[in-house]
Formats: sequence, structure tokens, C-alpha cells
Amino acid sequence: MMEREPERIMTPEEARRDHWQMLRYMTINALIGVAIGAITAAALIWLNIGAVGTHIVRSTSPVLATLMVVVPFALLFGGAAAASSIALLPYRRKFKR
Repeated sequence: MMEREPERIMTPEEARRDHWQMLRYMTINALIGVAIGAITAAALIWLNIGAVGTHIVRSTSPVLATLMVVVPFALLFGGAAAASSIALLPYRRKFKR
């Protein structure tokens, strides 16, 4: 008969270290999502999908128009990546509650 592994009890120092690891994990995922969103928006502009690139070129303020396309994409993808990283946190595998 196999013996059960004893449950690990989290000390305050372990909890602090674990929280920093989780924050680092979520931040890295969010930054990757922001990068993917910015690349997607750049591709949208470059490929001129929906004439977005043409509208930006003809705009009186092309920098502002570009930012108005890229920033929402980056924030949306970054938020989605952060949310999915929260859902996929390996916390329950590390410490049983």
C-alpha cells in the first residue's frame, strides 16, 4: 500500500516568495499578450485590412490614429493573457488546500 505524501503547510516566507513568483508569472504573460496585440495591430495596418492603413496615412495626425488602433489591441490582448494566466496558475498543484 502506498503512503500518502504529507501535506505541505505554507509558512509566511514561503507565501511571500510564492506571491512574487505568481506576480512575475502573470506579468510575463501580460507582456507577451501586449506584444502579440501590438504585432496583430501592426499587421492589420500593414496589410491594410478594412482600409485601416489607408485611413491612417490620410489622417491629419497619423501618429494619434496609429496609437488609437495599436493601444486598444495591446491592452485587450494583454488583459486576455493576464486573465488566462490567472486561470492557469499552478497554485493548487503546489500546495493542497
